[in-house]
Amino acid sequence: MSLRICILETDVLRPELTAQYQGYGRMFEQLFLRQSVKAEFRVYNVMNGDYPPDGEVFDAYLVTGSKADSFGSDPWIQTLKVYLLKLYERGEKLLGVCFGHQLLALVLGGKAERADRGWGVGIHRYSLAAHAPWMDPEVSELTLLISHQDQVTEVPAGATVIASSDFCPNAAYHIRDQVLCFQGHPEFVHDYSRALLDARQASLGDEVYQRAIASLSEEHQGDLVGEWMLRFVGHSAKGKESAA
Repeated sequence: MSLRICILETDVLRPELTAQYQGYGRMFEQLFLRQSVKAEFRVYNVMNGDYPPDGEVFDAYLVTGSKADSFGSDPWIQTLKVYLLKLYERGEKLLGVCFGHQLLALVLGGKAERADRGWGVGIHRYSLAAHAPWMDPEVSELTLLISHQDQVTEVPAGATVIASSDFCPNAAYHIRDQVLCFQGHPEFVHDYSRALLDARQASLGDEVYQRAIASLSEEHQGDLVGEWMLRFVGHSAKGKESAA
């Protein structure tokens, strides 16, 4: 039986990238379809006010990345925060990536803000600070493509940090079997990251840009994180069924 994942898309791509990559929802579909855990998806662009209809049932809700600030005052962000809190309070499983990682931290009592370390771009390496049954296969380090200048600076109460680095101490966390979030982008591919870097070269500065471009010669473990996320949802769903 397939897991049902609701993807809450929080951005639209640059016009020049839309034809090839379509959107973050589609990127996540492609990531998850490569994994061993079977899943099906529905994508709703909440930035445009599109939400699942009442009565639609999902095993998990995933909040994508966005160029917006998670701590911004945009009306659509405030609407999404209220929606996510309701989902959390009724026990739904929640996944967050980049903007979603930060927004869920804010919704659940943590803190996210502009980082004094500046832009994080290219491929980044993290130490794993904790392990859980759904983190299979198990690794000692994690590499992910990243693109962010905001960070979670304080995780919510009850959260366990599972990946960290000097640059990004709260790079991934989970809250029991209900919430799992990553600062990095498991759905990104090298070519998309290169396109973003090229588009932002002037604002990044030459040193940061060149270092990020050089890092793209390495592989990243987005597929591993995609597998973990689906295993987390499946593990949580089994736990929910057992408790029923």
